[in-house]
Amino acid sequence: MNKFNFIEQIKGANKSIPCDLVIKNISIIDVFGQETFISDVGIKNGYIVGIGKYHGNEIIDGTGKYICPGLIDAHAHIESSLTTPVEYCKAALLHGVTSLIADPHEIANVLGLDGIKLMLKLSEGLPFNFFFMLPSCVPATSFENSGAILTSKDLSKLYSSDGVLGLAEVMDFPSVVNCEEDMINKLYDAKILNLRIDGHGAGLNIETLNAYCTANIRTDHECHLEKEVTDRIRRGMYVLIREGTVAKNLKELIKVASIKNSRRLCFCTDDRHIDDLILNGSIDSSIRYAIKTGLNPETAIQMASLNSAECYKLNDLGAIAPGYRADFIILNNLENFQIQSVYKDGQLVVDNGILVENNIPTPKIETPNSLNIKVLSKDKLDITLCNKSIINVIKVIPNKLETIHLREPISSLSDKFIPDIEKDLLKVAVIERHKGTGNIGLGVINGMKLKSGAIATTIAHDSHNLIVVGTNNSDMLFAIEKLKEIGGGIIVVEDGKVLSSIKLEIGGLITNRSIDSIMNDLERLHNSIKKIAPTINFNPFLTLSFLSLPVIPDIKITDRGIFDVKKFNFIDTAE
Repeated sequence: MNKFNFIEQIKGANKSIPCDLVIKNISIIDVFGQETFISDVGIKNGYIVGIGKYHGNEIIDGTGKYICPGLIDAHAHIESSLTTPVEYCKAALLHGVTSLIADPHEIANVLGLDGIKLMLKLSEGLPFNFFFMLPSCVPATSFENSGAILTSKDLSKLYSSDGVLGLAEVMDFPSVVNCEEDMINKLYDAKILNLRIDGHGAGLNIETLNAYCTANIRTDHECHLEKEVTDRIRRGMYVLIREGTVAKNLKELIKVASIKNSRRLCFCTDDRHIDDLILNGSIDSSIRYAIKTGLNPETAIQMASLNSAECYKLNDLGAIAPGYRADFIILNNLENFQIQSVYKDGQLVVDNGILVENNIPTPKIETPNSLNIKVLSKDKLDITLCNKSIINVIKVIPNKLETIHLREPISSLSDKFIPDIEKDLLKVAVIERHKGTGNIGLGVINGMKLKSGAIATTIAHDSHNLIVVGTNNSDMLFAIEKLKEIGGGIIVVEDGKVLSSIKLEIGGLITNRSIDSIMNDLERLHNSIKKIAPTINFNPFLTLSFLSLPVIPDIKITDRGIFDVKKFNFIDTAE
């Protein structure tokens, strides 16, 4: 904002000049007082300048309708949508989301600083507020093999960039509690700049949580129990209630929300595929569910706007009030949060479910093939059982990031593990794909429900090596080779044939293609899954992606093998 516009806004507020836009006689959602009242709203130069009786160059009759702030997604990874910021904002705006706090650690784990800079550049000039937190854990832990390593010195170069708000989710809790030098430098750099530091407190005990808070970590989106929410609020943290494509915590955690604690609660999506976002919504769907469970609409909207703005020190966002940016939604109905239109900086961007400006140019992006995998043979996928009596099994929990550690007795007479489809014991492998090390981590998984074939993806949080699960070595190897050919993505195969795939040419994580093109590919993927896993009732692709994240209990798998998160060390596949 320049000084001239600032002066004009004040003049618009005192009625010495007309407003650009006035919405008359509309019910205003007061997120400060958690109530609703009727008045006019005056807008000048993209900012709200007054509540009261105003006249403007454009008048809208708001009788019988409601106005609330544009929604803020408090924590998300754009890469998980499989799209670039350009396409992401088109989908998000349709659901009333006008701002997002993004953590680009997915692309950073593959492309390093260049990946972060790419996301910053691609988010420029869009009718959407993209804010960024700098990835704190690249790689997620010191023993992982990612495409890059980002130190405190690397991150310090980007804190002055427009849109950068702080340090993203700190996952490596041992580095915090053990005061490892580079982690301490990252935390201290953000602290002295008075920037926000995000947490990732999956499974933390009280002592570790206390250490987190002492380290100035003030948010957590990993709660899945009511008690965890209470523990964090009592320690001054913001809890970001997550509802993603796989990680669905809203149903359980909304029970603890009330007027008493709502100011420390926000909504976020974390990881959501673009088809899920388009079809099922974003933060708007969390609001609807919260209202349905009995939360006051004003409180739910406050959690989706003002709270997130204040958490991330966005002083001119999150409210319908003078001096705040004119990012807002007009609702036909409050109880079911029915969106009529969305405005960004006082300009109409969505009208009755249609983007007003749908010709946002798609920039050209050229990135090298990010898959560097040595030639593999089928025997490289063998799990030896000689002189072993127990298999450590990763049990999937549908719609959860957490897993269960099973110890299955070995009954087979074979000296190699053979997938048991009846018991749903399948083989899973993680192949290092960045530096051609040849590392392969092998394990056994329960709960993926494949009856034939294999699925594979280069989206494997957070180091994003290639992960594959299958019923036989041949299909698993075939899936790996085909992903190499297309430069990364997601693939479903059966009997040596590709049933469906999606090419993700940018770092093996996202594509520059349009939403429509991506939606078509995702539909084909989900249709083909029904063929090889007809009883599956959750998203297998994102579920598979999170099996390699060694900071979420109980056990996971990396390119170095099976990792026990509770013990924080590797264990043998069979023992």
